[in-house]
Amino acid sequence: MTILVKSARLVDGSLTDIVVRDGLIAELGSSLSESGAQVIDADGLVALPGLVDLHTHLREPGFEQSETVLTGSRAAAIGGFTAVHAMANTSPVSDTAGVVEQVQRLGESAGYVTVRPVGAVTVGLEGRQLAEIGAMAASRARVRVFSDDGKCVSDALLMRRALEYVSTFGGVVAQHSQEPRLTEGAQMNEGTISGELGLAGWPAVAEESIIARDVLLAQHVGARLHVCHLSTAGSVDVVRWAKARGIAVTAEVTPHHLLLTEDLASSYDARYKVNPPLRRAEDVQALREAVADGTIDIVATDHAPHPLESKECEWDAAAFGMVGLESALSVVQAALIDTGHLDWAGVARVLSRVPAEIGLVPGYEFGIAAGSPAEFTLYDPTASRVFGLEQLRGKGINSPYLATTLPGRVVSTIHRAYATVLDGELVDAESIAALALTGVQHG
Repeated sequence: MTILVKSARLVDGSLTDIVVRDGLIAELGSSLSESGAQVIDADGLVALPGLVDLHTHLREPGFEQSETVLTGSRAAAIGGFTAVHAMANTSPVSDTAGVVEQVQRLGESAGYVTVRPVGAVTVGLEGRQLAEIGAMAASRARVRVFSDDGKCVSDALLMRRALEYVSTFGGVVAQHSQEPRLTEGAQMNEGTISGELGLAGWPAVAEESIIARDVLLAQHVGARLHVCHLSTAGSVDVVRWAKARGIAVTAEVTPHHLLLTEDLASSYDARYKVNPPLRRAEDVQALREAVADGTIDIVATDHAPHPLESKECEWDAAAFGMVGLESALSVVQAALIDTGHLDWAGVARVLSRVPAEIGLVPGYEFGIAAGSPAEFTLYDPTASRVFGLEQLRGKGINSPYLATTLPGRVVSTIHRAYATVLDGELVDAESIAALALTGVQHG
């Protein structure tokens, strides 16, 4: 069966019908018809190219009590994503060809999104010796992004060697920029509020100093560097300086760092405990402006689910992290669209085309265009919703937005020419698994 989408609004503001056939966007135009097609009414909806997340924690293998590839894929689909990059801090760690291939197979079986494994930079994320980077790159998973996220590659020589290695095949090292000696025991952003609350402060310089070191290393060896979850105005300055010098650095910001500020820690609600920590209002403003001017290249969720007991406890004992896949597009609308920092073409840039470019994910170069793979999302920007537990489709419920009114909602998600979300609801897992296996579209 084919799919016929009627009256969708593209990111340039034009209205179009979209015909999906044989895995591709077959035709765009007005008043199109297609015999026997599944028809989706997109009147009033924005058609965005499928969202690509460069930074997702799917937890499997090893931490299935927090998330699995299937449940994380469902959370991604309901959020409008069609591809995600699964970080390496699993158990066993994704530091060998065998483990990354396992993660990829789990993603293929789930069928809701394309799952691209991220390989570890160092064995066991221990920061002592390089992982099997070449073997992961040459594996069936064809890993191109490598990261010890959750841990910084703090050894400068090891970081240099990793950058040199990935440059041989066009890969990228995605660095978790956190100088460990400056953040021992840190609980929240260092400043007046941390002092008032008696919580150990996390200085901005712990992030900024690593970024400064790494952009110079990337320049020295001629490699690509990607900065994970940048969070301070000073980090923006460093990245802007590096780009002005022609250094091959890209940077991401999370939705929560674009919207939330450090004062939320005053509640001692561990849903707001995250790494890097929520920062000052001045940092939030600088991050928004940096996305607008292209200094920050992409928005990535850093979706980090945890079991309930890891969050419903004292702040000091709680795990760092927030879930973000289901809410990302709404938060981006609130922080960037509704504030005038981006238009919908800009959203397509930071949430689809450029993340795909950085991760070397094919098929997203031209967005929604005839002949391109059928990967797109239909979004209602006029909707409003109180974000609640019923909005969450992964295992993690540690969202900072619960009981918050957010704009917009994903209405439908099309992945590999079949719908994973229709009318705001997930298509059932059994149907999706069958479609993923056979490649047959559903109607």
